[in-house]
Amino acid sequence: MKKSAVTLFGLMTLAVSPLSFADINEDLQNICTIVKNDDKSELRKKIKQVQDDYNLRLGDYYDGISCGGSSLIRYSMENNAAEVGTFMIKKMSKSDLQKTEKDGMALQQWAEANGHMAGAIGQELMSRIS
Repeated sequence: MKKSAVTLFGLMTLAVSPLSFADINEDLQNICTIVKNDDKSELRKKIKQVQDDYNLRLGDYYDGISCGGSSLIRYSMENNAAEVGTFMIKKMSKSDLQKTEKDGMALQQWAEANGHMAGAIGQELMSRIS
């Protein structure tokens, strides 16, 4: 009897795991629109919801999100979404902000190469990583 209960529990755990990934993907599906619209309030709600539901901070899932081929902060710079861009920079650790992204460039290098350092997001990035 104990053996079947353990097996049943194991099967239930396996059955729930794929749902967890599907749920977080569903919860994050409109994050690019939120960033593009510079909706800091909605982004704050989204980040809090993911933290409460999945115990993940922004830095934990940041690398897995791409908006038109760009990371969230790059996307905010491209769309002049200063409110959400500066908010995300404040929420992320210094080491997360200095990591190289998929193209081999760190956020600061990319921002300098694309003329985004003079804006509010670029200035917040510099003050955070300096």
